[in-house]
Amino acid sequence: MSRKYKFRNHDGLYFISFATVNWIDLFIRNEYKEIILDSWRYCQKNKGLNIHAWVIMSNHIHMIISSGTNKLENIVRDMKSYTSTRLKIAISENPKESRRDWILQMMNSAGKMNGNNNNFQLWQQHNKPIELFNNIIMQQKLDYLHNNPVEQGIVYKPEDYVYSSAMDYCGETGLIDVVIIE
Repeated sequence: MSRKYKFRNHDGLYFISFATVNWIDLFIRNEYKEIILDSWRYCQKNKGLNIHAWVIMSNHIHMIISSGTNKLENIVRDMKSYTSTRLKIAISENPKESRRDWILQMMNSAGKMNGNNNNFQLWQQHNKPIELFNNIIMQQKLDYLHNNPVEQGIVYKPEDYVYSSAMDYCGETGLIDVVIIE
């Protein structure tokens, strides 16, 4: 991993992105997105994760996060590990998943090619954490994150996308507790 992309300041605010292997459009099903949200709630309650902004797209996730108590790299590692296992089970057991065999084959192939994994891999290895060390960069990443569904043509306004914190920034209550960036 490049030295450029590491969690260096453990008190810092970070923008991270992570994507499914081969850019599989996994999160077109709400039940899979709910596994991600449940994991975040657990990390908020038990691991000290602060979520400042987030969006779940069809094949990738963007977040702005911090933690006052635990190392972010450990939280993100555990979150990705847990969700990959839970999602593999959910895909395997979902009777409505017409792409089951293909998705599992993609995950198994990716896992066999990566010595860091046991037989399967859902997430690409990197998170590319970028420290948000000034207001200009912070606002740029916040706007980028919230405008992702608009740029993809899913909604007209960021706050209309349910699987995002944009509604929290418009005074509404979203699906995850967020610490608003002032």
